[in-house]
Amino acid sequence: MTNDIDKPSNNAAGHETAEHTNAPPKGERIAKLLARAGVGSRRAVERMIEAGMVKQNDIVITTPATLISSVDGITVDGMIVKPPEPTKIWKYHKPAGRMTTYYDPEGRPTIFQALPSNMPRVLSVGRLDLNTEGLLLLTNDGELSRWLELPATGWLRTYKVRCHGYFDREKVDEIRKGVTIDDVRYRGVKIYINENREQSNIWLTIGIKEGKNREVRKLLEYIGLQVTRLIRLSFGPFELGEMKRGDIQEVSLKDMQFHCADFFKDKGIMEISAQTEDAKTRKNKSKSGWAKAKSKVNARRANKKRTDPKRNEAKKNDTFKTRKPARKK
Repeated sequence: MTNDIDKPSNNAAGHETAEHTNAPPKGERIAKLLARAGVGSRRAVERMIEAGMVKQNDIVITTPATLISSVDGITVDGMIVKPPEPTKIWKYHKPAGRMTTYYDPEGRPTIFQALPSNMPRVLSVGRLDLNTEGLLLLTNDGELSRWLELPATGWLRTYKVRCHGYFDREKVDEIRKGVTIDDVRYRGVKIYINENREQSNIWLTIGIKEGKNREVRKLLEYIGLQVTRLIRLSFGPFELGEMKRGDIQEVSLKDMQFHCADFFKDKGIMEISAQTEDAKTRKNKSKSGWAKAKSKVNARRANKKRTDPKRNEAKKNDTFKTRKPARKK
């Protein structure tokens, strides 16, 4: 009888043990978490892991599938990884003559050397060539950086270009529809060029959606033009505007979440931020209204006391009656 009672108990215990064993491990892939911490894109982090650069408590991480719940004890190339900060985007007016990389083997100056000292570690959204200038987006979120680079966003990247040479009108139509150059397929582009001009030096505007290596230069070379100056004016909804060379501006939280809504919608970040901002707005409005109303009431009462003649006459009589007579000498 006792054995019959004990058996279900043992089966239940075994079932609980099996459930505990089959429970999914907690945490997320190390490449994803380090990307969000600004170490690099997921692919870059995976390459760092393959090179043995990533350690946890001085033990080398051997697979990007490793699950972690925080960056505590994680180092990359000997440097401690800090916890992820709130996602941000900056606009940077890259000057010509700087490389878009953290390290250049030839010792040429980089954009990261020119950034303010109080800037966190950031990644560039794509790259601009050494001699290309204009708008470059920076972010502290590796996942966002990768998302912004993908042509799937459908964002147009617009450039203003100064060229030398004479273009072929038929080839201009070809690059508008899409063309293959040296076995590389390029999508159709938007190009605004004065086709009636016969001068050898001209300015034109071109918009692309992919951003392949030296794409603008190769397309213009294909139609017979040599690029002498290349300036990026916009990257999707983000524009260079009146920024001067070397200037950097942080994109507002509202603009970032609006333009990158597809990236944030699965993370729940947008809703939380919107609720927080709404709460702050309501709080500020209620405070300002209360202070304003109180000030008006006090002003009316004080003005009434000063301008009421009956009140002033009664006060004068009360003062006269209570005045003590002078002593006789």
